[in-house]
Amino acid sequence: MSLNSLFYTMKPFIPRSTQIVLRRIIAKRKRRIYSHIWPIDPNAAKKPDGWQGWPDKKKFAFVLQHDVDTKAGHDKCDKLMELEQRYGLVSLFSIVPERYSVDKSLLNRITDQGFDIAVHGLKHDGKLFLSERVFRESAIKINNYLKEWGSAGFTSPSMHSNPNWMHLLDIVYSTSTFDTDPFEPEPKGVGTIFPFYVRRDQNKNGYIELPYTLPQDHLLFIILREKNIDIWKKKLDWIADNGGMALINTHPDYMDFSNRKPENESYPVRLYEEFLEYIIKRYKDQYWLALPKDVAQFWREKMVK
Repeated sequence: MSLNSLFYTMKPFIPRSTQIVLRRIIAKRKRRIYSHIWPIDPNAAKKPDGWQGWPDKKKFAFVLQHDVDTKAGHDKCDKLMELEQRYGLVSLFSIVPERYSVDKSLLNRITDQGFDIAVHGLKHDGKLFLSERVFRESAIKINNYLKEWGSAGFTSPSMHSNPNWMHLLDIVYSTSTFDTDPFEPEPKGVGTIFPFYVRRDQNKNGYIELPYTLPQDHLLFIILREKNIDIWKKKLDWIADNGGMALINTHPDYMDFSNRKPENESYPVRLYEEFLEYIIKRYKDQYWLALPKDVAQFWREKMVK
């Protein structure tokens, strides 16, 4: 049995508070060991072969994504959209089809307001990639949800992935990897702050992979217990300087929209809002704001030979 398989088998029997404490202990050690490649891996700035730049000669690409892991996150999506709309922004919401009851009217509101939807695994139980048989069976259901929701994208829970198996999905793009994140269950990053093509055959039947390139909110504010957005700003500035894709993946599940002191696994939504204000003010007119499907279309047209 693999370590991931063992973990998800035992996970229901370990109190959530204990899981967090253990993760904090491990993360503290990893942060020291991997300081040379996190939050910035200098090698990830290498330009892809044939790179000519982003649309309209923008300095870098800017992509907002939200993994909606639980019912609590599902019920905060409207508030999060309202916040982003105040800044003239749009984002991707990755929804889990079979972990909680998905409100179809929410899906309609997301797309009607110019935001987008991806399918976030199937059950978010850590078992999707346990075997090829399990994945093949799940892929049939995932493809049905992709079609039903009119979605072109897939996000793998906990960033587990198998690029070859994922060709079974009817997707245009995936957001299931990261440039560098030694704190993930499968910590090997793809080592680039640019999208890339995952080829299936010579007929361009593959999909575009968009790695997240800014640390996830749960890691920063819950596990590492950061009190400000300095790491986000530092990484963003580096990505901008190197002309990459700044893709941030956050979770409404952990955002506290109240004015009270956040409790348990939550952080003030104001921290996320501060990040939005920072990029808008510091990089006004310098970034290409795009949904993942737009980046995927651009990449396929310009970079897939």
